Amino acid sequence: MRTVGLDITRTGWVTTFQDLGRHDTERRGVPTGGAADQHSAAVANVLVGNPRGATLIENLGGDLAFVPDADVLVAVTGAPCRVTVAGAPADTWSPVLVPAGQEIRVRADLALGARNYLAVSGVLAAKTLLGSAAPDPRMGFTQELGQRVLLESGFRGFGHSHFTPPLFRLPVPVLRCPEGPWVIDVVESYGARSIPGVRELIAQSPYTVTTRSNHVGLRLDGPVLHPDTDAEIVSHGVPVGALQIPHADELIVLGRYRSLTAGYPIVGVASRASLPLLGQAGPGRELRFRWVDRETSVRRSAERESELRALERATGEAFGALGFSGHLIHP
Repeated sequence: MRTVGLDITRTGWVTTFQDLGRHDTERRGVPTGGAADQHSAAVANVLVGNPRGATLIENLGGDLAFVPDADVLVAVTGAPCRVTVAGAPADTWSPVLVPAGQEIRVRADLALGARNYLAVSGVLAAKTLLGSAAPDPRMGFTQELGQRVLLESGFRGFGHSHFTPPLFRLPVPVLRCPEGPWVIDVVESYGARSIPGVRELIAQSPYTVTTRSNHVGLRLDGPVLHPDTDAEIVSHGVPVGALQIPHADELIVLGRYRSLTAGYPIVGVASRASLPLLGQAGPGRELRFRWVDRETSVRRSAERESELRALERATGEAFGALGFSGHLIHP
């Protein structure tokens, strides 16, 4: 391992360290947190030989750029964007070699998605809270990159001339961020039974992400129905992706920094396979909801997991062919 310096030359509107979040902290009142688009974050890490949950960089809007003082292996995933290395176009969703002294720049396009993830082969030096680098402003734990980021890396470059970009051809499960409305699969929750007609209304109506959205949840403009009784709903824990109807005329899709229901009805939960797309939905994005049964939701989630494992195997074999064994770093 050696220490590599990454000189930050540009940061986006919001650029932070991230990972896949905290484990077993919600029983202590601390939200899971972590990358809003968990799929893209995991793939970025796998592509550079890191464990899925390694610390990486999340960029929301604007340009992100840095110059390493040694050769580094990086991967950029998430929403469609433009990546250049020393001014030359580079691939996204692929391992990319950035030579020492050359700048890599990521130019986001918020019209196509909100977040990009940049993983670097190795261990980024970042503070942690309860085992995670994921920021949580409500807990007073914020993360800023600063002007120089340090990396502990075992990557020493590839000496094979035939491994010029693109480095590998890998079975990468790319997240699709299509133009037009995004379709989100939803499984019905018990709360829907207390609001007659809400299933049909949600299935037939367009919803638009508003600027009132934050890391706790997406607030959507669109028609809703409320319970026709005054019965109190006991507040309780809730999964990521829950569709909540507060007193106001809006629909909320709760994110990774949600806590309790606050007594509002939960009418459905977005399928796990749809959560990455929700993590990319910014203000102005139109969403449509499609009801699916639990079996369909579980099957699509299993398919996504299978794709990710196939990528891990292929990446491991590619790195193994170059003399590395397993991850370039270890969990």
